[in-house]
Amino acid sequence: MTDPNEQDISGPPTAGNEVATLLGSLERQRATFAWKVGGLDEKGLAAKVGASALTLGGLIKHLAFVEDLKFTTMLLGEDLVAPWNAVDWENDAAWPWHSAAEDSPAALYRLWHDAVGRSRVSVRRAVAQGGLDVRIKYGFGDDPDDALSLRRLLVDIIEEYARHTGHADLIRETIDGVVGEDPPGAVYPYEPVAKA
Repeated sequence: MTDPNEQDISGPPTAGNEVATLLGSLERQRATFAWKVGGLDEKGLAAKVGASALTLGGLIKHLAFVEDLKFTTMLLGEDLVAPWNAVDWENDAAWPWHSAAEDSPAALYRLWHDAVGRSRVSVRRAVAQGGLDVRIKYGFGDDPDDALSLRRLLVDIIEEYARHTGHADLIRETIDGVVGEDPPGAVYPYEPVAKA
């Protein structure tokens, strides 16, 4: 699973500003996740470990949803796009996890890549409007002062990727023995949005 927009940036800078550090860390997590779930067929994406119901296909679809929910809907206040806008979330909150079994590997990879692309655009827009202090537009109740900042949103999604990349690492090892922290010849698709 590769991204045609990748640039040769090795994760967060050694001494960069906060924006570059957070985005570099997120891109490292995305690149490692892409490596862990990439290049598999339907059987590989449906593999499970032990009693867990987690699959790599489910992780891909879940993280595609998280990207759109956090960076398009919550951050910018925009409506969810397809396929998320047609889901009956009240009756099937786990839809991304189980519906992935019905999707081809190509469809799952494209869904995730497209969501990541939208997220990168959303983050660039938000940083241009107010930096990391910009507050999310949706999901904070009645008091805008309670809204998460973009800084906090980025920390949350880095944590989300780190947790699920660990899950993917365990599952992938059972499929073909692939283990490790960073992809071989890692190239991180980080695009600077602000300079210190």
